[in-house]
Amino acid sequence: MKLTLLLSAVFSGAVATLAETSEWSPPESGDARSPCPLLNSLANHGYLPHDGKNITGDVLSKAITTTLNMDDSVSAAFMAALRNSITTAETFSLDELNKHNGIEHDASLSRQDFYFGNVQAFNETIFNQTRSYWTDPVTIDIHQAANARNARIETSKATNPTYNETAVNRASALETAAYILSFGDKVTGSVPKAFVEYFFENERLPFHLGWYKSAESISFADFQNMSTRVSQAGSQSPRAIEL
Repeated sequence: MKLTLLLSAVFSGAVATLAETSEWSPPESGDARSPCPLLNSLANHGYLPHDGKNITGDVLSKAITTTLNMDDSVSAAFMAALRNSITTAETFSLDELNKHNGIEHDASLSRQDFYFGNVQAFNETIFNQTRSYWTDPVTIDIHQAANARNARIETSKATNPTYNETAVNRASALETAAYILSFGDKVTGSVPKAFVEYFFENERLPFHLGWYKSAESISFADFQNMSTRVSQAGSQSPRAIEL
């Protein structure tokens, strides 16, 4: 009987924990959101303030550590990058990140370029181009990820007269590194396709698809390494496709 009660308590606790981590609701009227689907997802889950406002570095650090097992070096690097976008040093709101060539950049995997208008909203046409290069039905490997990134760059170059290659190169490599490290294997550079598609399309972490955060801590050095690997894997850029 004691064993039965103990097991019941353990499994009940596990279910409760999963339910808590899976809580999610879309943004409401007046909530701030950004061009970054990861930050938007953290707000939708409540790891960041759901209204997307008055976020401190400590709150950001706790959110990405809790959900993604990213260490303090990641949040520190992110906050340093935010200096080009935010108006105060202490807090930021997600909509401040819509400022062009800060965190936001041309050739996004899921947003249109600033030249064409709204950079905050998910753009299905853009994302369909991105995932057309994820050709394996199950897994996105680093070469497919690099090809998708390069296709977006080539399309942006061909269609956007204000395209800024200097601003794009590093930011777009980090964007691809982010989804690989968040949802995949940092050794192989591969990631389940279902996790990534669900994440981008819903701005929601794919808990119910079987995803869980990395058992090994992710550092900013991991981001730098993966970004380099993505750039090297995509050294032969595919031809841009018409949107």
